[in-house]
Amino acid sequence: MSIATKVLFFAGVVFSFSGLVSPPIALTAGILLGLSLGHPYGKQSSKAAKFLLQASVVALGFGMNLPDVLKAGRSGFVYTAVGISFALAVGLALGRLVRVPETPSFLISSGTAICGGSAIAAVAPILQASGEEMSVALGTVFILNSIALFIFPPIGTALHLTEPQFGLWAALAIHDTSSVVGAATRYGAVALVIATTVKLARALWILPLSLGTAAVRRKHSTLQIPWFIFLFCLAAVLNSYLPGISRATHLLSQGGKLGLTATLFLIGTGISRAALRHVGWRPLLQGVLLWLLVGAGSLLLIRAGIIGLAS
Repeated sequence: MSIATKVLFFAGVVFSFSGLVSPPIALTAGILLGLSLGHPYGKQSSKAAKFLLQASVVALGFGMNLPDVLKAGRSGFVYTAVGISFALAVGLALGRLVRVPETPSFLISSGTAICGGSAIAAVAPILQASGEEMSVALGTVFILNSIALFIFPPIGTALHLTEPQFGLWAALAIHDTSSVVGAATRYGAVALVIATTVKLARALWILPLSLGTAAVRRKHSTLQIPWFIFLFCLAAVLNSYLPGISRATHLLSQGGKLGLTATLFLIGTGISRAALRHVGWRPLLQGVLLWLLVGAGSLLLIRAGIIGLAS
């Protein structure tokens, strides 16, 4: 890689952290860099993006109120369970229909059902998925995340969704936490709070999904529990019950938002032409069809008032 490419990469990271660019711009800049010039630090950036996402989510916890997080998980328990089961069942059926191999099909279905890359990373060792199978699933999810970040806010505006409605829809229909937060940030402060709390409450379902997958597959692999979710809850506890540290928690929460913007830039740089070719059209077709069903179905149910957050 040329020195110019490396300079552009580090400049993009710095600007993403600066607060001068929005999440969609950061993601677009990352994608353009990855597609045009390639990634100067592919493996290192992937690890950094994963750590930065988790650290940013924990920092966002300092801007949350614990009762809100618990209410989001409790009020949506039934439709979350039904929604996850629906996405898994339909996803696997679509995978068989378009002839996607079993392991990447389950990874894509799991990522769509719960929280994208985090769910894929949790169940992949249980399935003993190869690096190629993981890259196919992650590539599919990241491509759809990129699309969702741009199209969800305009759709919400065109349909006159309220901020609570949009926040709930984003949490149910967008894969990764970073893209959920990015889309909700563009829609409004209330949408951001609801989207983040609902998405993180849904992410707790990674544990039962992992246990269920291990039981069905009869594997004895080590489960990868998303500990950052529990750290998020701890941050919310501190913010909720220690008002004396409100200044510090505000700064940490703002840092979390900047970290998520930088995470989107790093994710974008990982989408190369080779990665797009590697994904192929069958897994992408499965992911798109499943995503459309989940997104359209949840939107219809929200607008009809069938699902929503308890007051």
